Amino acid sequence: MSLKKIAVFPGSFDPITLGHVDIIKRAIPLFDSIIVAIGTNAAKKYMWTLEERKEKLEKAFSDYPNVSVADYDGLTAAFCKEHKAQFILRGLRNATDFTYEQTIAQANQKVNGVDSVFLICSPEFSYISSSIVRDIARNNGDISLLIP
Repeated sequence: MSLKKIAVFPGSFDPITLGHVDIIKRAIPLFDSIIVAIGTNAAKKYMWTLEERKEKLEKAFSDYPNVSVADYDGLTAAFCKEHKAQFILRGLRNATDFTYEQTIAQANQKVNGVDSVFLICSPEFSYISSSIVRDIARNNGDISLLIP
């Protein structure tokens, strides 16, 4: 019997963007199961509620039975262990993202035994970030071309 390959795609998803959707859909063939994990941080102020973020994610992946959505507090690696996930899935838009993610990935592997898998964002989504979408939304701009 082979071990199921389970990946966790963590983030705040405040909001989910087309970049997130791109990474998750491209990762589907690589894993038996992907858990899109909404991290919660009491100290952080979110623009959308946890329920709204969860609902958007569930709607975006309703046609993909091997993609599930969950929320969690605490360390991502602890969430991975709890759900028997061997991988953390991350999307990279640029070298800055890689530099930031590299140290975290190395620590997660060394301390928790969870490997990180990086996918490079498709070029048409490389400029999109949740913070840019929030800024546009805060200023009454149209975000419809950036989110699912």
